[in-house]
Amino acid sequence: MILPKIRDPRFVTVRRGGSLQDDDHRLLAMWAANCAEHVLHHFEQARPKDDRPRRAIDFGRAWARGEMTWAEARTAAGHANAAARDLSGAARHAAYAAGQAAAVSHVAAHELGAAAYAIKAARAAAPEDEREAAGCLECEWQRAKLPDEIRELVLDDQRLRNALCWFAFDC
Repeated sequence: MILPKIRDPRFVTVRRGGSLQDDDHRLLAMWAANCAEHVLHHFEQARPKDDRPRRAIDFGRAWARGEMTWAEARTAAGHANAAARDLSGAARHAAYAAGQAAAVSHVAAHELGAAAYAIKAARAAAPEDEREAAGCLECEWQRAKLPDEIRELVLDDQRLRNALCWFAFDC
């Protein structure tokens, strides 16, 4: 569970009664796609012929560029999640990160899911005694990639939802 029971209006678009502007929504989607793509190799090593997670990331980016509907991106998110189901470890988490990234088109708050699953993938891929450090390195990489326009929003969201996201952002 990565979504809160009560939706944060900062992650609800203005047209749906929240305060999220379209430009920031698109930036959240692009950042989430970057987070997911950074660990996608873990999935692609396990399933080199399965392009569903990569397509989900591509569809999320295409939505952010205005080239696709949110429904198309959301459908791709479901396919990425299906690709994860029979896997474990880093490959599974990487596919889920891709699914979360594509789902940002529909619900902006999935941005944190993409980041948290990417951190889980990095941890799972590391030797046991290096997992915490690998997670911190991934978290730091993600934070370095945050656009200034959404930086404070995402960092505050990490603070507020850290417990829901397996404490992935304790770095």
